[in-house]
Amino acid sequence: MTSETSATGRRIPAFARSTARLVRRVVVFARRRAVAFNELWKHSLQFRVTVSTLALSSAVVFVLGMVLQNQITERLLDTKRTAAIAQTRAAAETAAGELVGLGSENDEALRNRLENALKKIAITPTSQDAAGSAAGTFVPVLASGGHDQSGADPSSAGPFENVPPRLRQFVEADRTSWLEHTVPDATGGRTTYLIVGTPLNTVATPLQLYLLFPLTTEQTTVSTVQNTLLVGGLVLLLLLAGITNLVTRQVVRPVRSAAAAAEQFAGGDLDQRLAVLGEDDLAKLAVSYNEMAASIQRQIRQLEEFGGLQRRFTSDVSHELRTPLTTVRMAADVLHASREQFPAGLARSTELLVDELDRFEALLGDLLEISRLDAGVEELAAEYIDVRPIATRAVEQVRVIAGNAGSSVELVLPEDEVIAEVDARRVERILRNLLANAVDHSEGKPVVLTVGANETAVAITVRDHGVGLRPGEADLVFNRFWRADPSRNRRTGGTGLGLAISQEDARLHGGELDAWGEPGHGACFRLVLPRQQDVPAGDPPLVLPPPDRFATAAPLGVVDVTPAPEAIFAEREGIGQ
Repeated sequence: MTSETSATGRRIPAFARSTARLVRRVVVFARRRAVAFNELWKHSLQFRVTVSTLALSSAVVFVLGMVLQNQITERLLDTKRTAAIAQTRAAAETAAGELVGLGSENDEALRNRLENALKKIAITPTSQDAAGSAAGTFVPVLASGGHDQSGADPSSAGPFENVPPRLRQFVEADRTSWLEHTVPDATGGRTTYLIVGTPLNTVATPLQLYLLFPLTTEQTTVSTVQNTLLVGGLVLLLLLAGITNLVTRQVVRPVRSAAAAAEQFAGGDLDQRLAVLGEDDLAKLAVSYNEMAASIQRQIRQLEEFGGLQRRFTSDVSHELRTPLTTVRMAADVLHASREQFPAGLARSTELLVDELDRFEALLGDLLEISRLDAGVEELAAEYIDVRPIATRAVEQVRVIAGNAGSSVELVLPEDEVIAEVDARRVERILRNLLANAVDHSEGKPVVLTVGANETAVAITVRDHGVGLRPGEADLVFNRFWRADPSRNRRTGGTGLGLAISQEDARLHGGELDAWGEPGHGACFRLVLPRQQDVPAGDPPLVLPPPDRFATAAPLGVVDVTPAPEAIFAEREGIGQ
């Protein structure tokens, strides 16, 4: 036998190794079966009902089988015992008649008389009633013994050694007794007897008669009953399992059909309905579901029509406003170019007119853009490019408004290229909107734009340390025209649609845009984009809340910093040199 050495230096026999491998395979197989059973138990109502019914039925069949077996066994033994006692008493009368006049014979003569009495008992009918015949065959034993006997072995005829000492004590005390006892036979097997003993009080010498009735027939009957109950119980359980499975299937099938119809309805198939069969409870459920689906379909159609009218109205109004806006813009530009010839108040009005026209044009452009997004006509012009230059351009575009607000914009970029399949124009617009929003709420504190990437996703965060967001506002910031503080003046001149458009642009890429904020600790917006279209982004490389959620210092590794206006002015004037 081959062997190998373990880590402790002991030799491991090949048999032990094969046994260990077999045990591991059995354990793995058992675990897999347990997992499969658990999954089936959780997801299949039909399986749960069938298994539960089968388990309860098994318990009931087991208890019922045990009760029936005990009752049948007790009845057989009671009948056997009654007949055996009657037959023993009759045999005792026969033996007493045969042993009349038995006196003080020697052991040899006593044994001969006992042998003759046994032959007489064996050939003489002991009873004419049914009880005698019901006891069946027997083996007689006659023995001399009792209170007057000394410690010597008693004289006996028949297999006296098969009579247990306990029974002898009771019979020798002049009490008719019986006992079930198992003894080995000549073939090496074991035979169970019902042994009935009675004293022979009609003779001078104390004698005891024992009849050994084999219980082979009764044991065979009990085994037959056990096998019948076992087979019948298994057949009954199989029938119950099949019936339960069939009945449960009749109930579960409509429920599964309803679940499938509801899933298809939720997926957009508004014409999906359930078949109504009969007038039972399941048919009522199908009718109720169909009515509910029809009502929801009507409401969805109405909302779609209303939404379409609203989008068409917005688009039409936006287009119609472009012509008068162009005319007003031309007139405003002429006035603005000649503002030096106007009085001071009129010149200032001209400047305000141009500023508001700029804001109105931006609002009109955002309305047109969001109407196209709502209509689903926007297309993604994605290409594989480096995301870092997009972030740099977005920061450059907000330098002026950041300087006016007194904030610096800090850019944190990875050293390696971040190649992703994105629409550069839309990503740049998202970052520009996020930066403008962060500058507007930063209260003069730094704004940090961070770019991170992993194998499947690109994440960009815009972090400010300004007023922050109250609980629940992180889900509202992307609503159209929503403002956390309506009384707050905008520094960047936003239209109120920038974050909503940014979120739609992120969804168009297959990504997501979410926000975090806490009062007094600023806010952080995170854009997550997949590096390849039609491939899920997976876990983002940058997390929310940000690691510096309670820090106000600038992060390490800053690549570019846009200074505040005071620093620019000081540099130009040479202050501090």
